[in-house]
Amino acid sequence: MESKEVEFSFSSPPLSSTRWWCRDTVAVVTGANKGIGFALVKRFAELGLTVVLTARDVERGNKAAESLREQGLPNVHFSPLDVSKPASIQTFVSWLDTTFGGLDILVNNAAVSFNEIDENSVEYAETVIKTNFYGAKLLTESLLPLFRFSTSISRILNISSRLGSMNKVRDLNIKATLQNERLSEEQIEEVVNLFLQSVKNGTWQSEGWPEIWTDYSVSKLALNAYSRVLAKRFQGSRLSINCFCPGFTQTSMTRGQGTHTPDEAAEVGARLALLPPDHLPTGQFFLGFGPYNKSKL
Repeated sequence: MESKEVEFSFSSPPLSSTRWWCRDTVAVVTGANKGIGFALVKRFAELGLTVVLTARDVERGNKAAESLREQGLPNVHFSPLDVSKPASIQTFVSWLDTTFGGLDILVNNAAVSFNEIDENSVEYAETVIKTNFYGAKLLTESLLPLFRFSTSISRILNISSRLGSMNKVRDLNIKATLQNERLSEEQIEEVVNLFLQSVKNGTWQSEGWPEIWTDYSVSKLALNAYSRVLAKRFQGSRLSINCFCPGFTQTSMTRGQGTHTPDEAAEVGARLALLPPDHLPTGQFFLGFGPYNKSKL
């Protein structure tokens, strides 16, 4: 299966006219005490879903969830989760199973970057990869048994970036590996390890890796590739896996710079996550704000 970039806009029908969910529909959003994650939790809750807001910081996470409940959204719940720590993931999965018995939607939003807009240091490359790629992957794999494969179709939406597009990779061998139709998770991890080794060797700048926010871009490159492999694994089942690039959004990661707000990005993300079952694709990379040309990952 071949993933491609696909434009997505506000021109689709109003969510209220395509409603398939109810209060028993459970959505989990990671890294959601602020920014796009927080805005997505708010939008899901406004639409009537039961939403689990997760965050590494217990105090900030509780405060964020409480602020939404004070706005008349009692269907927001908080649970601590640090996707970079396997033990935290295990604790969260157990809590979710005990509390709700499963989930219908997972939004992997938690991510980190340590660069300013115009910087490109790889000093924290291991942390970035561990959080943005391995964290999302381990959480997803741990939650797979809890997805409800109902007629509405369970959904995974990975918040990603065009910085992780295949055309950002200049090394032809790496590109060929990731574009292989028989790509495996092991091969993705080999590429990631190759990058981390080049960082240790100090050769990453000359080896064809993405040139902008390199560590962040590689983490999203790996996440995009994993999403494609996962979508292929579950092709024909009642589980959809897609990626969404919210574009240059005004968040703490961009130091408040951007062309649109988290609420605007969340509106598009919510539409994608809540597409009607008969119009829900899998293995796609969606661009929320354009105009962009469609191209291969």
